[in-house]
Amino acid sequence: MKVRRAAAETPAVRWTLTAIGVGFLIFFLGLPLIAVFVEAFRSGWAPYWEALQEKDTLHAVGLTVLVAVVVLPFNIAFGVAAAWAIAKFEFWGKSLLTTLIDLPFAVSPVVAGLLFILIFGANGWMGPLLQSHDIKIIFALPGMIIATLFITFPYIARELIPLMQAQGREEEEAAVSLGATGFQMFWRVTLPNIKWGLLYGVILANARAMGEFGAVSVVSGHIRGETNTLPLHVEILYNEYNSVGAFAAASVLALLALVTLIAKTIVEWRMAKETEMLNAALPTEKTAS
Repeated sequence: MKVRRAAAETPAVRWTLTAIGVGFLIFFLGLPLIAVFVEAFRSGWAPYWEALQEKDTLHAVGLTVLVAVVVLPFNIAFGVAAAWAIAKFEFWGKSLLTTLIDLPFAVSPVVAGLLFILIFGANGWMGPLLQSHDIKIIFALPGMIIATLFITFPYIARELIPLMQAQGREEEEAAVSLGATGFQMFWRVTLPNIKWGLLYGVILANARAMGEFGAVSVVSGHIRGETNTLPLHVEILYNEYNSVGAFAAASVLALLALVTLIAKTIVEWRMAKETEMLNAALPTEKTAS
């Protein structure tokens, strides 16, 4: 009796599924992206360029980049440390740590912002202590950084954990047995093995940091020219019926998204190529042994 393969569908089914997928992407992703640039340039190049050079817009762009740059090193440090601990060691509370890493995916960003206000706000748990030392977190840059860090910290860890688990710990153990220090083992063994996965996580975390709205909106206070990142600035301009300025600012975010997509594709291609080369080399090594 002939066994039918799961993927052996008729051409009509394959074309129907492909059309549904492509149609969904065009309708929900392609058309909105095109609409952003069409609306941004509706009045011509000069109004578009003038809107981008507006003082508050430039400040929003600079603040968005600043928050992302400050958050990124913490994301890398936590992501690598958490992935290394979970993938390479057995310890009590390992499953709890894995669950907590996924917490930002389960909690609404707006709820996360409210939690930080509850902790660091003027009437929050640490509010009186912070006020007594003249430290301002909520409605200021530190609060925006903390909120963005909370939203973005799972991305690098979640990318590295399965990668490091698949690689195992044999190479690190071999390096230690040959006299390598922990620092040497990390830089010469672990980091080269995870470099593309780490870069992939960095790209995703950075894109999420620049596009974050909910949590940052709650803790920033929407102070124009002071605590408005680019997504918040787009909302303010749109609410003021400044469509050219709003879509011009939105086009910058759209360009960042396209650059992120291109970088993500390149990293995926490099990861796939290295995996293919490694798999091709394994039979040769086994034959030689």
